[in-house]
Amino acid sequence: MADEENLLKKRFIELADRAYSKNIYTFTEFLSPAEQNLLRFSVKGVPYHFEGGYENSEKAICVFGSEELCGYVECAPISYIKIEPCSIKFSGELAHRDFLGSIMSLGIRRSTVGDILVKDNTAYAPCLDNIADYICENLVEIKHTNVHCSKMDFIPEDVIPQPVENEFVVASERLDCVIASVYKLSRSESKGLCEHEKVFVGGIPVLNASYTPKENDIISVRGHGKFIYCGIKLETKKGRLRCKAKIYK
Repeated sequence: MADEENLLKKRFIELADRAYSKNIYTFTEFLSPAEQNLLRFSVKGVPYHFEGGYENSEKAICVFGSEELCGYVECAPISYIKIEPCSIKFSGELAHRDFLGSIMSLGIRRSTVGDILVKDNTAYAPCLDNIADYICENLVEIKHTNVHCSKMDFIPEDVIPQPVENEFVVASERLDCVIASVYKLSRSESKGLCEHEKVFVGGIPVLNASYTPKENDIISVRGHGKFIYCGIKLETKKGRLRCKAKIYK
């Protein structure tokens, strides 16, 4: 694991240095939240931002460079593929794992595909530009269902997950208290998630269960989902806190 991290760090620094020295944009492949966090600690002094294909996606490409540095604007090399059954009538039920598994069976790296969204038995997959045509030409069947692939200019708005507002009461704003209330866990369970590096705030792992999240923090909990913490709404007569969050279902 340490060797893999060192190789990733080296790659991040090489891309950042190339962007800075040649005044051109450079790009990673799709990075997990943990890899994005590694990049934040590895690269200094070079402008960059993340693009995942749609708002609040977990996997994202890092774009090194800026209009100020490079003198022009360029987006991440992301294409969008729609994958749908050829016949709705004869289609089996297809889940996220079915689409992902079939794409991976084409022999491509997981890092070349972003977060796949599924709605009404149809998948929408952000991927690197240079593999979009390959996927469209070769992905013809998923779990005994014939499928058709086509490229799109963007992912439809109604496909992108929208968070649901929820209110809950906690004794304190500690991170483990908030997570326990949002996902109906015990305090010991939520504390354990923090200690085992399964909780990310803004893409950065937070091991301290007593951390106080800030308003509009995006909190991801591996194995459970993610939510936007909206802060304290009011304090009850008994001194407890009524908080609000926008939870992605």
